[in-house]
Amino acid sequence: MARMKAAIFVEPGRIVLDDKPIPDVGPLDALMRVTTTTICGTDVHILKGEYPVAKGLTVGHEPVGVIDKLGSAVKGYTEGQRVIAGAITPSGWSNACLCGAGSQDGACTAHGWKPLGGWKFGNTIDGCQAEYVLVPDAMANLAPVPDGLTDEQVLMCPDIMSTGFSGAERAGIRIGDTVAVFAQGPIGLCATVGARLCGASVVIGVDRLPDRLSMARTMGADHTIDSSKLDPVEEILRLTAGRGVDVAIEALGTQQTFEACLQVLRPGGTLSSLGVYSTDLRIPLGAFAAGLGDHRIITTLCPGGKERMRRLMSVIEARRVDLGAMVTHRFKLEEIEAAYELFGHQRDGVLKVAITP
Repeated sequence: MARMKAAIFVEPGRIVLDDKPIPDVGPLDALMRVTTTTICGTDVHILKGEYPVAKGLTVGHEPVGVIDKLGSAVKGYTEGQRVIAGAITPSGWSNACLCGAGSQDGACTAHGWKPLGGWKFGNTIDGCQAEYVLVPDAMANLAPVPDGLTDEQVLMCPDIMSTGFSGAERAGIRIGDTVAVFAQGPIGLCATVGARLCGASVVIGVDRLPDRLSMARTMGADHTIDSSKLDPVEEILRLTAGRGVDVAIEALGTQQTFEACLQVLRPGGTLSSLGVYSTDLRIPLGAFAAGLGDHRIITTLCPGGKERMRRLMSVIEARRVDLGAMVTHRFKLEEIEAAYELFGHQRDGVLKVAITP
């Protein structure tokens, strides 16, 4: 049986490069030869044992590659075609998909409801930090890469670009809005870009790291606030002359940033939550106006599927956005353990790493 190299979760604290069989291809599947992938913050949570996955699972959920083999029932694609697949791989026919919630495909089960149903790569099935990855429901998930776009130009589409943009889209940002984005990591930076594309006239980026604040300005933030030096709530209220923001996007997943987002909202404003939380959240009485402030709180899980990927790549192809600067480091797949060490400890100004088998 043919084998491949893959980054495998062994136990908390250990993701190692090892050999695995190349997957067999079912009728609706496609085998992708991975040409570029990356490491996500969620992968680091898996490494630390903070998010449970099965031992022996190949991790990773952001693939760019070439179709190596197609299932017998897959139509409309050719072997050798350059493609991406979203981190979320909806089937296209589930109840969740038909209700317009493809990201939750598989969330409703015979044993009750569980979130993250649509996230399969590196969660419930083998992921893409490997030489090959099996893409389920290929006709719903494979999106051809336009000629002229490089792997690194589209590398953000499968996850962080889709997530960050969706945080802006689902918040209902309108032309002329003022938006604050708390945390300027990769997803927060994409939310900053997305807010601008949705029509915000003022975008305020908040973070503690100078490199990330600089990148936020590059990505279109009008104002940046170093929260290690200034109280971001006071500064945002000063910048808005006490009015508050129309939308506050939370992109870190902590009580402190969630609460700050509520505190800077105008009456009737929207808190768009992108963070993944590890403890219970508390809603402060005053910031929530005792429930009488007409506030709206929404959450988002990364939209997937081929049409979502097509739209994101169209934005890049039209030169409306360039996220290439977010790739700060590059490693071969053979160096994946070193890449995890760098990314997990957030050293050397790292934002995203490109991994090439």
